[in-house]
Amino acid sequence: MVLRWPAGHHVVVSGLPGSGKSTLMRRPVVVAGPPVARIDSQETRDLWAARLPAWLPYACYRPAVRLAHYARLWRALRSGASVMVHDCGRTAWVRRWLGREARRSGRAFHLLVLDVPPPAALSGQSARGRWVSRRAFAGHRRAVARLLAEIEAGRLPPGCASVALLDRTAAGAVRHFGFTRPG
Repeated sequence: MVLRWPAGHHVVVSGLPGSGKSTLMRRPVVVAGPPVARIDSQETRDLWAARLPAWLPYACYRPAVRLAHYARLWRALRSGASVMVHDCGRTAWVRRWLGREARRSGRAFHLLVLDVPPPAALSGQSARGRWVSRRAFAGHRRAVARLLAEIEAGRLPPGCASVALLDRTAAGAVRHFGFTRPG
């Protein structure tokens, strides 16, 4: 399966931690038009972790990582590139921001939501060796449930042109993404 969007548009990949967002975002991208910027907060976190002492807990530098992640996203949105951004599902304000940017630039953004049951997402966390706390996971579950309810009710974020809901099997069938010129 190939998922395609117009060149220059923005794609938000959302779902529970462990649902496969980062794995999906690493699939090849075929581009006709501006380059594609893939913005994944885990990459930003890994860059910071590589530069800091291993004994320093992530909680100590989390605010700096988040600031760096959103600065990177802001630069990508201003560049005119097609953008794929990792969204944990809890940040509705990021989707609103992307909607404003899409309208400002005459483009649109698209939601790609991994609808994975919580036990499967927890299994995914175990497989990757990275876990979120029970409390944080509960917050993610509530936020993703709200997002899915909004989508099912037909209430898309402003500026959102399309939604694709994928379960784990469908996500596994995606071979690559395409950003193509209309025509």
